[in-house]
Amino acid sequence: MDTTLGDPLVGNVLDGRYRVDARIAVGGMATVYRAVDTRLDRVLALKVMHPGLAGDAAFVERFIREARSAARLDHPNVVSVSDQGTDRGYVYIAMEYVPGCTLRDVLRERGALQPRAALDILEPVLAALGAAHLAGLIHRDMKPENVLIGDDGRVKVADFGLVRAVDTHTSASTGSVLGTVSYLAPEQIEHGTADTRVDVYACGVVLYEMLTGAKPHGGSTPAQVLYQHLHEDVPAPSAAVPGLAPGLDALVAGATARDPRDRPADAAAMLALVRAAREALSDEQLDAVPPQASSAGAAGPAAPPTGSEDRTSVLPRLVGAPPAPADDALNRTTRLDHPPVPPGPPPAGGPRPGRRPLPRRGLLIALAAVLAVLVGSGVWYVNSGQFTKVPAVLDMPQDKAEKELGKAGLGVKVKQEFSDTVERGRVTATDPATGERIRNTGKVTITVSRGPARSEVPNVIGMGLDAAKRKIEGAGLAVGDVGTQFSDETPQGAVLATDPKAGAERRPDTPVALTVSKGPALDVPDVTGQSVAAATTALRDKGFEVEVSGTQVFSDKPKDAVAEQSPGKGAKAAKGDKITITVSKGQEMVTVPDVTGRSEADARRTLTDAGFKVEVKRPFFFPRDSVDRQSVKGGDQAPKGGTITIELKGGL
Repeated sequence: MDTTLGDPLVGNVLDGRYRVDARIAVGGMATVYRAVDTRLDRVLALKVMHPGLAGDAAFVERFIREARSAARLDHPNVVSVSDQGTDRGYVYIAMEYVPGCTLRDVLRERGALQPRAALDILEPVLAALGAAHLAGLIHRDMKPENVLIGDDGRVKVADFGLVRAVDTHTSASTGSVLGTVSYLAPEQIEHGTADTRVDVYACGVVLYEMLTGAKPHGGSTPAQVLYQHLHEDVPAPSAAVPGLAPGLDALVAGATARDPRDRPADAAAMLALVRAAREALSDEQLDAVPPQASSAGAAGPAAPPTGSEDRTSVLPRLVGAPPAPADDALNRTTRLDHPPVPPGPPPAGGPRPGRRPLPRRGLLIALAAVLAVLVGSGVWYVNSGQFTKVPAVLDMPQDKAEKELGKAGLGVKVKQEFSDTVERGRVTATDPATGERIRNTGKVTITVSRGPARSEVPNVIGMGLDAAKRKIEGAGLAVGDVGTQFSDETPQGAVLATDPKAGAERRPDTPVALTVSKGPALDVPDVTGQSVAAATTALRDKGFEVEVSGTQVFSDKPKDAVAEQSPGKGAKAAKGDKITITVSKGQEMVTVPDVTGRSEADARRTLTDAGFKVEVKRPFFFPRDSVDRQSVKGGDQAPKGGTITIELKGGL
């Protein structure tokens, strides 16, 4: 049966760009369609929020957060996001289309997988999550439904709809836990908190499921599963699949430790453990076919993988895999408001201690009758015309929304807010929300977009740096880079210029770069060769600060005079700038080697290696290649870098 029949989006174009061709899947928050980007002529997937949820600001914010979070992750194992927008009340995300199947389809078709296949799928999943954790993001909803296996064999992680920033150490402030029951970590259930280790826990459960073909904790209700996550360790996969390698048991146990401190710190750490475990397994252990595998899953060993981040799957393409059952409570993303502590096992017999005796049968019947009357009266009252439903006016222009609400007999109150996602003048939210009941005489508050928030760059030219920073931050902008520049007109320390210029409009928190005056450019005098006292006086008279280096150097300048200065002669500096001077230790004295009797070449080489310059004198008649004398005797001291003169012998 064609599941797209009656879908209003199929065959239409969103945002004048995306032609919707077919519906792929339906989830709790959104529907996914195969579409064509008519501008770039490419196939992609459109994730469109259910219209009934578009009035819930929290859902819309989460939906947009998914787009932004996934767009930040440029990784081959993450489904890429290319666009996000709103059109006629439809909030959508445009993302990469991955033809193929999900890991859930594989497990439903195959049952348990060979260890090699399970690790070939797990490694790219961990690589993707590792990139997310490195970027400061937590997925929080890892499960087989969110692992896509393309027709080309590539493994990709999808659905970052529950993503949160790691540095917020997310806690459900409203007492709600988001995630899928079978893959929730104990701390998510008990405290509503999540960090990178909740993704590690979920991956451990997924690995168990791939190795055994079943979830580690069973139960007929979500509460029973939650109780087991809190109070029971995930069993070893080898208990369900005899003969499974102990290294795989250790991987699952480490990832699903109930105390998060006992798990790997993040997906990258888990990936390192998985790769080490793979190396320790033999081919026989990797290619063992579990008894839970169907005939399709026992196809035999696959070619070794080529790399975890761009891996071809060992699994042949699945065709016609049945969709997930709509009533599978343990596979759905679940929201538990004020999660109760799941009940423990019932007592062996008899009532619990302290429980009151049950009321008599007659009293129960009377209470039921009263309740029926009250419920009936309430239903009559609600449906008797005293209330009406708030019509859908989201994303409508303000005047049209007011008319629609007026037609329904409702009053209107308008407030305006900035919005980065909704066009100026259109409705972003209503209170009460779309579809909620309100008295016929009631008033609906509509929130109208003012468009993206804008802040004007203030004029801070001539101000001191601290005052300019306060004024820029007070305007809702951020202080960017601070540079300096010489100026004969603007006093030292005052702002010369801003970028952007004063009066420009920018989004809040946009950085504004400042250029601060250094005052007039002053020539730095040359003080080398002077005494420290004289040099200090000369520099201070020019308006500079002086710092004497704690290190002295050998120099041709007299001992205790200034050997070097920074900045040097000819440089420009501002008043108050620091000039560093270095004191001379005098010339470095070196012992002169004795080269008499040696050849000219040997003598020249010996003296040069000792740090001297060499000058040669030769007799006019009959010079011989032997040094007769040298200007400084061998064994005496001479300044390093000085010149030593050698004279060659003469005569027949």
